[in-house]
Amino acid sequence: MPRPLWTTLTPILAAALLAATWGRHPGSVVLAVVAIVLIGAVLAAVHHAEVVAHRVGEPLGSLVLAVAVTVIEVALIVTLMITADKDTSGLARDTVFAAVMISVNGIVGLSLLVSAMKHHLAVFNPEGTGAMLATVITLATVCLVLPSFTTSEPGPIYTGPQLAFAAIASIVLYGLFVFTQTIRHRDFFLPVDKEGETLRPTDHADLDDDGHADPPDNRTTAWSAALLVVSLVAVVGLAKIISPAIEDGVEALGFPNAVVGVVIALLVLLPESIAAVRAASREKVQVSLNLAMGSAMASIGLTIPTIAIASIWLEGPLALGLDNVQIVLLFMTVVVGILTVVPGRAKPLQGGVHLVLLASFIFLTIAP
Repeated sequence: MPRPLWTTLTPILAAALLAATWGRHPGSVVLAVVAIVLIGAVLAAVHHAEVVAHRVGEPLGSLVLAVAVTVIEVALIVTLMITADKDTSGLARDTVFAAVMISVNGIVGLSLLVSAMKHHLAVFNPEGTGAMLATVITLATVCLVLPSFTTSEPGPIYTGPQLAFAAIASIVLYGLFVFTQTIRHRDFFLPVDKEGETLRPTDHADLDDDGHADPPDNRTTAWSAALLVVSLVAVVGLAKIISPAIEDGVEALGFPNAVVGVVIALLVLLPESIAAVRAASREKVQVSLNLAMGSAMASIGLTIPTIAIASIWLEGPLALGLDNVQIVLLFMTVVVGILTVVPGRAKPLQGGVHLVLLASFIFLTIAP
C-alpha cells in the first residue's frame, strides 16, 4: 500500500517551521500556522508509529506508540518547567494525572462505546487488561497519592529518598509489565473474538488494523521510523513555541494552572486516541485497551523517573501529591475500571460511565 504523501511532507514542513521560528516570538498569525502544523505532525506521528507497530506486531506495536507519545509528554513537561515564568511545581503531577484520566476513562470509554455500539458487545481479554489496570493503579498510588500523606516534608512533596524510591519502583514495575506483555505472557494482550478465543496473526492478517494487509518491508519501516523521530522532535519543539500562548490563554480565561496540564495531555494523547478508536471500530478492543493502559503506565512509569532526575537541576519543589477531589476521582476510576475489566466484555453503558468520569475530571479542573 503506497505511503500517503502528506505523511512524508508534514514532518519535513514541521521541522522547517521549527527551525524558522525557534528562539523567536512569533505573532498571532504565525502561531496559528504553528498550531495547524503541530496537529498535522501529531497525525503524521500516528501514521508512522502504526507502520512500525505493524511491522513488529502486537502487542509490541501498541508499546511503540505508547512510548513515542510519552517522549513528547516528558519533553514538554521538562521544557515548560525550565522556561516558564510561572509556578510549575505541580505541572508534572497535573499532566501525568490528566494523562491517566484521559487514557483510562477517555480512550477506554470511547473505545468501548464505539465497539459496543457497532458490534453489540466490546470483547477483550480480562487477564491481560486486568494486569495492565493493576499496574496503573499501583503506579498512580505510589507516585501521585502517597505524596499527599507522607509527613517528612510539608505539602504534597516527596523527600529526595522517597522520590528516588518512587522512581526506581516505577521503572521496575514498568519493566516487569513490558516483559510480561511482550515475552512471557504475550497471548494475554492479543485481540480475542466474540467467544473469547485469542486471535493470532494467522487468524487475522491485519491484526492492528492500520489499513496495511501485509507487514511493511524493511525499507518502508526504516523510513517510517526516521519520519517518526522527525515528527516527535517537531511536535516537542513546536509545542514549546506555542506553549506560552496556551498558558496566556488559560490565564486570560481565568482557569487554574492545572488546565495547562490537561491541554498538554490532550495534545500528546491525540495519536493514541485516534489509533484506539480506529481499532475499536474494527472490533479489536484489546488493541485499544493496550494503547490506553499502556499510555497511562508509560505516562507514570517513564515520566516520573525522568522528572525525578531532572529535578536535580530544576529549581523549586516538585509537587506530586493529588488533592482530595483528584483522589476521589482516581478512586472512582479504579472501582469502575475493575468492574469493567472483570467480565471481559462491555456494553455501551460501561463506555458511557468512563466518559462521564472524564467529563467530571475536566469540569472540576476548570471549576474546582
